[in-house]
Amino acid sequence: MPRTARRPPDWLAHPLRWQRAPVPWPAVLRGACGMGPLLGAGIAAGRPALGLLAGLGALFAGINDRPGTRRAALVQIGVPALGGALGLLLGVAAGWWAVPVLLTVGLLSGAVSVAGPVCSAAALQLLVLTAVGGGMALALPGWARAGAFLTGAGWLLLLRLAPSPVRRRPRHHGERLAVAAVFDALADALEAVGTPGAEPARRRLTAALDRADQALRLHRLIRMPGRDRPEQAELAGRLAAAAALCEAAVALLWEGARLPARISAGPRRLAGAVRAGGTPGALPAPRSDTPARTAFDRAVLDAGLVFAGGPAPVRPPAPKGPRGVHPASPAGREYGLRVAVCVTVSTVAALLLHTEHWYWLPVTAAFLVKPDFGPLFSRVVNRFTGTALGVLLFAALTAASDRPWLPVATVVLTGALIPVAARHFALQTTVVTLTVLAFVSAAGDRQAAPSRLADTALACVVVLLAGHLPRLADTRARVGHRSAHALRTTRRYLDHVLTGAPGQQHRADLRRSAYRALAEARTAAEGAAAELTTGPDLDWIRVTTGAERIADAATACAVRIEHGSPRPGGPAARQVTAALDALADALDGRDPAPTGPGPSTGAAPTDCRTLDDILRELGRIRALTTEAAPAAP
Repeated sequence: MPRTARRPPDWLAHPLRWQRAPVPWPAVLRGACGMGPLLGAGIAAGRPALGLLAGLGALFAGINDRPGTRRAALVQIGVPALGGALGLLLGVAAGWWAVPVLLTVGLLSGAVSVAGPVCSAAALQLLVLTAVGGGMALALPGWARAGAFLTGAGWLLLLRLAPSPVRRRPRHHGERLAVAAVFDALADALEAVGTPGAEPARRRLTAALDRADQALRLHRLIRMPGRDRPEQAELAGRLAAAAALCEAAVALLWEGARLPARISAGPRRLAGAVRAGGTPGALPAPRSDTPARTAFDRAVLDAGLVFAGGPAPVRPPAPKGPRGVHPASPAGREYGLRVAVCVTVSTVAALLLHTEHWYWLPVTAAFLVKPDFGPLFSRVVNRFTGTALGVLLFAALTAASDRPWLPVATVVLTGALIPVAARHFALQTTVVTLTVLAFVSAAGDRQAAPSRLADTALACVVVLLAGHLPRLADTRARVGHRSAHALRTTRRYLDHVLTGAPGQQHRADLRRSAYRALAEARTAAEGAAAELTTGPDLDWIRVTTGAERIADAATACAVRIEHGSPRPGGPAARQVTAALDALADALDGRDPAPTGPGPSTGAAPTDCRTLDDILRELGRIRALTTEAAPAAP
């Protein structure tokens, strides 16, 4: 019999995964001009402590300097910097008084992390800088530390917001690229229908819609000098056209049949028109051979009218209601408990050992234990590997030269490498370790490298032991709550479709909320799949895939109803929405008997393919939860 190829388990393969992306040369240039000049200015002025803190601010700002619009950078860099400054103000407790302080801040930091990536970055900086402020021996008051830190972050943010020195870009360049990316991602998804790449292309389309929606929301909220109302209205209209086109295309994606090349030609031309700020020219002629293609062709023509100067859709206020995972939710409480336990245990261990740099232990634990940063075992392996490599490189540098300018030169180099090092956690850790050792060396401590490696090893052991305690390693609280939240947002969207409630834009907002929650649930599920577990667990990726199919079926149903299909009857619609609510309750533990037979998933009316498909997916998800229930503690 032929041997079947055996893949290594995800927890073992995950540490080797590498993100592929082009080199962000502008970010590399900003990184080289960020920390180095600040540290050099502090040393030249005889205030190395201020230069060190300003360099730390630029270091964290460089880590958060991700691709996007200028307004997005203002939020992604500015909000976490405020969290770090607050941590330096709170980090005044030394010795054993630091234990209750870090316990409290750890609970808050972990809970806030569930609210989104920006909140997570701010919470991390709050926790890390609280530990640094309490453990680093700097003869500066709290306000001076916070001010120097904000100065460093503000310097790199100023570099990020400055006009490009290479070429003059048109106004709203980042926003235009974000909207154009939606049309390109839609064309990619249409070309991938019926192939193994259909699901990844579908998720890239969701991510592109999220980025464009965020870019234009920030464009409206954050006003910059200059008159931009006409351009803002134009971009808003084109994004609304893209959203309508994506909704019409979901029916094609859901059917799964290969599509002719003309289908993706329209979105490609629309993407080019957005980037050029012009019109798309002649669009492919419609061919109404199926209801789904009829709806798509009509959406392409409507988009062409918007590009030709037609009236832009008026966007009403977003619907009220829950739009994200709350810090007080079960997921937030579990995050907070996990972070607080690991950071507190690390702090106690460091103080018992009387290490000179005791704050390194809780800081390392904070970087390792954040659940939204990836699987714990993978981060531990990469953290220790990266730290060891960074210590060896720093030892080689100091052995080759003892010049006083060496720390500044090292920081210039590592600053330029930070944007590239973000592709892998071990490489990022190597660069950050080199930077931190250069900072400490500039402050006068040239023997910190060996203790840095020892503290990292101890922190890895503490986090592995504490982070895999039964209560803290429960994926039902960490992943199940996000999956349940995704199902509830999908239920609200489906209910709006099935009941025929008025408000086209309201439906679009509900659809975006559902797909955004599904994307967050998938990220959590993929992280849980790569965790080192001691026993069988629920297949959260299959659960998320089923929820995504339910959302696609709801969108396809909305398109068909708009083009003449009968609306499902009230009893059938109520049966489906009730089943969705009951399954969501089972996934996040609200169901008093989650191992029972579950909600009714009987057959839907024979004339409603959508409800039949939704109930079939619900039955599959419920079967997964029932199979995993005996293994639950």
